[in-house]
Amino acid sequence: MKTYTIREYESFTRAKENYGSGYYYLKEETFDALKQFVLENKGTGETEGLELMSHSSRKGIGEIITAKNYVGVIAMPDGTVIEVLPKIANSTKVEESQKLLLAMLKTVKDLPFKTFNMAHLNVERIRIFEVFISMFINEVKLLVQKGLKSDYVLHQDNEKFLKGKLLFQNHLKHNLAHKERFFVEYHLYDINRPENRIIKTALRYLFRFSNSAKNKKDLHALLNVFDEVQGSMNVDADFEICSNGRDMRAYEQVLRWCEVFLRGNSFTNAKGDKRATALLFPMEQLFESYVAEHLRKAMISENYDIRLQDNKHHLFGQKFAMRPDIVVKHKQDGKLVVLDTKWKLLNAYSNNYGISQSDMYQMYAYGKKYESEKVVLLYPWNDKIANLGSPIDFPPSTNDKVSVSVRFLDLTNKDFIQDVVKEFFS
Repeated sequence: MKTYTIREYESFTRAKENYGSGYYYLKEETFDALKQFVLENKGTGETEGLELMSHSSRKGIGEIITAKNYVGVIAMPDGTVIEVLPKIANSTKVEESQKLLLAMLKTVKDLPFKTFNMAHLNVERIRIFEVFISMFINEVKLLVQKGLKSDYVLHQDNEKFLKGKLLFQNHLKHNLAHKERFFVEYHLYDINRPENRIIKTALRYLFRFSNSAKNKKDLHALLNVFDEVQGSMNVDADFEICSNGRDMRAYEQVLRWCEVFLRGNSFTNAKGDKRATALLFPMEQLFESYVAEHLRKAMISENYDIRLQDNKHHLFGQKFAMRPDIVVKHKQDGKLVVLDTKWKLLNAYSNNYGISQSDMYQMYAYGKKYESEKVVLLYPWNDKIANLGSPIDFPPSTNDKVSVSVRFLDLTNKDFIQDVVKEFFS
């Protein structure tokens, strides 16, 4: 299995020529399968308005597929794995992009990344997809240590003994010449329950795609543990009948992982058919979650109340809900600061620095509805704004109190949020 690594806004080509930085050759059959995947998932469902990747043609190069707003991994049917990583300003090291992606995923709610221990991962030696597999393996090992659950399942068979309920019609059909047999139906205490079938199916699937000797060894050992469990014949149907009782809490994390791998339940509804399977996450949401988590940690204080995705206000009555990313309220004086994150590279030489007019309208509306004098837009730092002579601030107009500040976060610095905290909350 071959792994290709690409970052946001870089492109794949189907020609072997060297087109310079940002272009990578992908063999034709893999390129065509990826092209089909991109076209099938263009502008559908949750991906509408944000492209997973784009397909186009460029003069002198031909067809290209360009990474856009989503990062993660795509597993192709021929075993090829494509990593799409965040683009970090002033960093050319793949390892830094991998570490940032994993750190961001760790902060996302309702996804199985909470047990992820960054300190014990050597991403220089292991690909992102293999990291996901390793994390899943660890969860399954914990489950096995606690013990796999069995359940009573309805069983029908032509037995040599009478047990449970005699199915009279089947008995007559099969046993006219076999008086010693009984066609019966009874409940059997069996490990072959839907939760275990789903896990075994996920183990088989990952064994096919993994290229790590250690992961393959661990997957093989776990498949032996699940030897008496059948693979799922219908994953969706088995998910529907999974138990959510208190006695099954040990299965929750593992099954959430299984959903990610078998149903593609990451942040995108990208179709995981015979062409490709994707675990892709929108950078806009990852950036928002990452910044919010760091801000929360930096402001652990009884003086502030931090709310994420606040839904207190609507634009008109109860219509057009407003959901700023972060609202911080000082408990003593009640003053509010509204912050919103935007995963976009601004440019000091562009009109209005490249800030969209719709974003500024949105920030102004937040300031008005929340009666906040401080509204802050947070963007990732990049070298195109390195020569700014002063911070970007839009002061209030006459008879208006709303001002909007634009600040930049250097994600290569572990203390990237501290300057924002000092300026707006000290």
